[in-house]
Amino acid sequence: MGDMHVHQRLTRLRLMAPSIGQCAAGAALAWLVAKELLGHASPFFAPIAVVVCIGVGLGQRLRRVVELVAGVSLGVGVGDLLVSWIGSGAWQIALVVALAMAVAVLLDSGSLIVLQAGSSAVLVATLLPPSGLGGLNRMLDALVGGLMGLLAVALLPASPSALATRHATGMFGALADALRQIAEAIERSDSALAARALEAARGTQTSVEEFKQALETSREIATISPLHRHRRPRLEGYEKAAVPLDHALRNARVLARRAIVALDGSSALPPWLPVALRELADATLLLKEELATGRRPERAGLAILSVASRQGAQRWGFSADVMIAQLRSIIVDLLQATGTEREEAVAALPPLDVPPEAAPTPDEKDLAGANVTLPS
Repeated sequence: MGDMHVHQRLTRLRLMAPSIGQCAAGAALAWLVAKELLGHASPFFAPIAVVVCIGVGLGQRLRRVVELVAGVSLGVGVGDLLVSWIGSGAWQIALVVALAMAVAVLLDSGSLIVLQAGSSAVLVATLLPPSGLGGLNRMLDALVGGLMGLLAVALLPASPSALATRHATGMFGALADALRQIAEAIERSDSALAARALEAARGTQTSVEEFKQALETSREIATISPLHRHRRPRLEGYEKAAVPLDHALRNARVLARRAIVALDGSSALPPWLPVALRELADATLLLKEELATGRRPERAGLAILSVASRQGAQRWGFSADVMIAQLRSIIVDLLQATGTEREEAVAALPPLDVPPEAAPTPDEKDLAGANVTLPS
């Protein structure tokens, strides 16, 4: 378990390395610009603004710059105005911070603008009492830092398609692993193995959120950076696949839960089900490869359709009917991930007459947001 945690941390460090490099280079550049070109004695807001703008998180950097400059301006403005009237002290700090943050909340709901307004007001009320153009200089430093942060993103960018691909790999791998583990659990009649598959699948939501953030950042880099603007079309495949993949993982969790129930109850399950699950896992990895190379996922689509077309119509009982319904939902999700419209994906499934009472009753935390496709 310890080795796994170390590996996960090293993987995250590798993924975040470009952002760390951008922060370091941008902070140094912002300090030099504010100090040497603008002549500010201690322009600490400039490198701070770079770190806040770029961060080691992903996405919304353009919005961060606007919120950062607005928050600093508001905090400095309110702080300079009030402190020049009421002086510095404990109650003055409380009043200045409360007013600056309250005004920020009224102007915008963004958390960064509110926090930056409060922290800037604290600095003005304690370390940096009003003095001439000090407030204006701090606002300029924040603007310089924000612009240098964007410049660092533009000139020292990570490849947007590579960034999206690295984060997508975890989602595709998790889905394929879950499908294969469920297939093995069915073949072995091992409910404990199905439980482990469920536990592993439940731990994938972080990967899903990180992929969505990475996709947002990739779009942002392709917009900001002239070096990577031509890669924007390669991101379209991931943009189409993001939500359906999330749904497929959620449906896989429900499938694992039902497999536990079926195996604990020694329910009869169709012999073709493990084969279909493994082939669907292979199709998932094929989809990953085609999206990574920028090709239209035609081969993956054909592989998914192949799994859909070979389902039997024989009834196997309640648990089996529920599992087949979940398998059909995952097939629809994956077809949508290839760019197929939902109506067309549903139409690709062979008709299956399953009574309404066979509808699954999944745990909300497993299915929240999933795109369940039950047969009519």
